[in-house]
Amino acid sequence: MDRQFVAPEAPSLSAPNRWRGHSGRLRLPDGLPARLGYDAVGMPADIGRRVMKCLPRIGCVFADDQRWWWIVPSGSHIDVAWPSFTSYAVGAHMTDLSARSRLPRLVHHPQGDSPYTPPIPLYFMTCHIAGIRPHWSPGDATGPSQAV
Repeated sequence: MDRQFVAPEAPSLSAPNRWRGHSGRLRLPDGLPARLGYDAVGMPADIGRRVMKCLPRIGCVFADDQRWWWIVPSGSHIDVAWPSFTSYAVGAHMTDLSARSRLPRLVHHPQGDSPYTPPIPLYFMTCHIAGIRPHWSPGDATGPSQAV
């Protein structure tokens, strides 16, 4: 399996050298080419920890005390209704930095040479853990329905 945890839990805000990145964009570690470009899917830390335990292949994951950010190929939001509790950062540009002055730090470095978590398994696992039915359709932006 492709699991190498740098930190088992989200880092403390008081931890030294905890942030990576610049100009509000999550920065991938050297040596991990993002040939497909990259975006990030953010989710609450408690869900992020559960997703981490369940996925068979995991790319770069960044975290702070509140959210975990999964690196996915650019365009992984097209025709996909990510759950409402997630955030989608095109180009991995963080837009909600007003509440915090620094970027999340890398908590998972993949063993291979790809920075990506496969977006479809990430989507299905996120929906499953949250108890909502996965839903997407070309041109449909209505979002997921609640599971019954």
